[in-house]
Amino acid sequence: MAHPRLVAVKDRLISSIHEAASGSLVFVLGPAGVGKTTLLLKAQQLLVTEMLPKLESDPCRLPFVSIEAIASATGNFNWRDHFTRLLRRMDEPLIDSKLPSDRARPERNWRGQYTSAPRTAGMELQHAVEQALRYRRPVAVFIDEAQHLARMSSGRKLSDQLDVMKCIANLTETIHVLIGTYELLAFCNLSGQLSRRSVHIHFARYSAECREDIQIFKNVVLTFQNELPVRVNFDLAGEWEFLYEGSVGCVGILKDWLMRAAIAANRDEGLMTRKHLERTALSVSQCEKILIEAREGEARLSEGPESHTRLRSLLGLGAPAVETAQACQEVQVSRSARRGRPGQRLPKRDLVGQVAAISI
Repeated sequence: MAHPRLVAVKDRLISSIHEAASGSLVFVLGPAGVGKTTLLLKAQQLLVTEMLPKLESDPCRLPFVSIEAIASATGNFNWRDHFTRLLRRMDEPLIDSKLPSDRARPERNWRGQYTSAPRTAGMELQHAVEQALRYRRPVAVFIDEAQHLARMSSGRKLSDQLDVMKCIANLTETIHVLIGTYELLAFCNLSGQLSRRSVHIHFARYSAECREDIQIFKNVVLTFQNELPVRVNFDLAGEWEFLYEGSVGCVGILKDWLMRAAIAANRDEGLMTRKHLERTALSVSQCEKILIEAREGEARLSEGPESHTRLRSLLGLGAPAVETAQACQEVQVSRSARRGRPGQRLPKRDLVGQVAAISI
């Protein structure tokens, strides 16, 4: 359908994968329901099409590896589980044999209770992932719902999370694409080394403050109206404000909403009315929460003229060096004149034209 923003972000993602240095990290950020999963599927289809000649001559190679980061129930991201799932996605044989038998199986502690494998098992699984990526040579590793990587108990561990990802990408010379919500902003610019090796792509929603975005959103609604599997007894495009309010400008939310309304209408003789939309819409509080998170993320990603001016000032490019030195000297002189010397009388206004009374 006519979704120009999805097409633009997809083209930029594919270009970043091909043009970025080997071992780089590509962050794709956007609000919930903007269409990141659809973007992921489109990008994977393009990579398969581009890689077909190479895949025919090298059957062992993979065009990409895709995995979803699973949120851990313990509050901290489980790397061993992540590495195991990643190996299974690459059809790695005998995953359990990647660990020594005395470490892979649980053991009894001094209380007679069974304990899990030690932490060294995670390092061995990481080594197995690195070896598999070197052998399979995918163009990119896609990690969906990557904001789950930030589920850590401290800021220091948060930095360690991305260091692990950066090391794997660097050692295997494989682009890693992290796709998630604005919670991924916690990973952006944690260090200068990370900033040098990362690319940020913003998948924004359609804004009602932009006339072009409004027209595109109307076209999207019209496309959905023509593709709905049920009959509609009203002009869906004429209700674009109501649809925009319930979807916050996110096409993914709009799609899910229309599908729920179509299922409800299918039970009522296959005729969709406005009541079906009202009944299946998200609540006002849900829309407000999505909008607040989207606006906060957009504000943090925006770079205005003041950001560029601040960067030039930090680099010493904001003003000529002579003028800067003169300004600093004038400030120092004014401060020293204002302070004065010890024992020196401070300037003040004296009484003029009055005779002081002499006490007897």
